Amino acid sequence: MSRRLVSTLAEPCDARVAVGQAKRKAASRTLGDVPFLRELLDAARALPPIRMAVVHPCDATSLSGAVEARNAGLIEPVLVGPAARIRAVAVEAGLALDAFEIVDVGHSHAAAEAAVALARTGKVAALMKGALHTDEIMQAAVRKEAGLRTERRMSHVYALDVPHHSKPLFITDAAVNIAPSLGDKRDIVQNAIALCHALGVPQPKVAILSAVETVDPRIVSTVDAAALCKMAERGQITGGLVDGPLAIDNAVSGPAAAAKHIVSRVAGDADVLVAPDLVSGNMLAKQLVHLAGAQAAGLVLGATVPIVVTSRSDGAPSRVASCAMARLLAHHRRIRPGTVRHYADGA
Repeated sequence: MSRRLVSTLAEPCDARVAVGQAKRKAASRTLGDVPFLRELLDAARALPPIRMAVVHPCDATSLSGAVEARNAGLIEPVLVGPAARIRAVAVEAGLALDAFEIVDVGHSHAAAEAAVALARTGKVAALMKGALHTDEIMQAAVRKEAGLRTERRMSHVYALDVPHHSKPLFITDAAVNIAPSLGDKRDIVQNAIALCHALGVPQPKVAILSAVETVDPRIVSTVDAAALCKMAERGQITGGLVDGPLAIDNAVSGPAAAAKHIVSRVAGDADVLVAPDLVSGNMLAKQLVHLAGAQAAGLVLGATVPIVVTSRSDGAPSRVASCAMARLLAHHRRIRPGTVRHYADGA
């Protein structure tokens, strides 16, 4: 057997080893190793901490995330949930809660209701999801009379630092809106633009994703994308550059966009990726995290306060980075009041 053939046969194995090493290296990265998330932390630490209700922190991951965010100077946590259970988790995880305020309620649903009430009455400036399902906290937040609704529909944004990509990516909506209508998507886009502004991106480039980059009446997401672009032209969406439909390759890769002869200020250089629905957005975000080693932070926007919502599989670093985003967004709203009106004000 020739040496050349031996070398060729060995390459796939070597490639698998290299990929495995790269994934392990990415998984071991801390917030201090990730430029974008490190910048978030540095910017947030320059501001006073905010009071944040941590909803049902009844496992080690969610509780340690709150403790680490407090130790980083980002938040003053108010732990909302069964006090005995929270303290038992702290003992098992070796966490000290002597200086923490605890609001004792019986179960996760009651914790969500109590935390939303704290936010509604101005006693906390943000919420963080703990060991409960996203729909539990969102059901309390979206209630018309006793929730945290504003003129905009609530939506989720993941901020991801992806290895080997030149800048962070913001993916929406991967957690809240299952099958958003065109009107919903308008709010989803505007919420993502508002977050980018708060994080120092003055004119984010927003790619409305589909499977193709041309309008096809058989593919509803391409029609919605074209409508959203027209809405941006007419001032119904403001603060960013919006283009679509764009496939994921020509949204983030300049060479891919050039190969398809797409002339666009967004194609190949998108900051925000707007998924057609929750399923595709969730798959895209989690693929980047678990296959490409991306570090993620997540917020729900469109409420009267930021809501930190990460996957239950995300570790404490993700929650700390999300708290940093919430801190920056809360500060941005204070210096630019009126950017989101409360539902009761006539939305």
